[in-house]
Amino acid sequence: MRIVLQRVNEASVVVEGTEISAIERGFLLLVGVGKGDTRETAAAMAAKISKLRVFQDENGKMNLDLKQVRGEVLSVPQFTLLGNTGKGNRPGFDAAAAPQEAKILWKKFNEDIRSTGIPVKEGEFSACMEVKLVNDGPVTFVMDSEQVRA
Repeated sequence: MRIVLQRVNEASVVVEGTEISAIERGFLLLVGVGKGDTRETAAAMAAKISKLRVFQDENGKMNLDLKQVRGEVLSVPQFTLLGNTGKGNRPGFDAAAAPQEAKILWKKFNEDIRSTGIPVKEGEFSACMEVKLVNDGPVTFVMDSEQVRA
């Protein structure tokens, strides 16, 4: 899995002119599921994100997690994160999981975060979405499951 995590003051997803999900303070997660990702991969990424301390404490240090700031998650599926732009002018997506498998793992990932008590809203799988956000910081991390240990 490859995830772009952005700390936000607000974020929303619009599909065909209608807002389908919105959060206030929390994380906007752009989530790419790759070939070879498993339920264990999703669980490890969810555990890491639910404990990630990137919100400022009273001393201005990144020391608080989502629960401590009563934050939410907006999870948006994005297979293009697994795109390879190294050869030619059109990206290749061989590393991305098949859509039906990716959807199952993305949903499991979201449920794993919810199971920690953090509210999770979702984008729409396989839809053309408009994602709007107000980045806080900006604070942005790229997380790859091959490098993450819960």
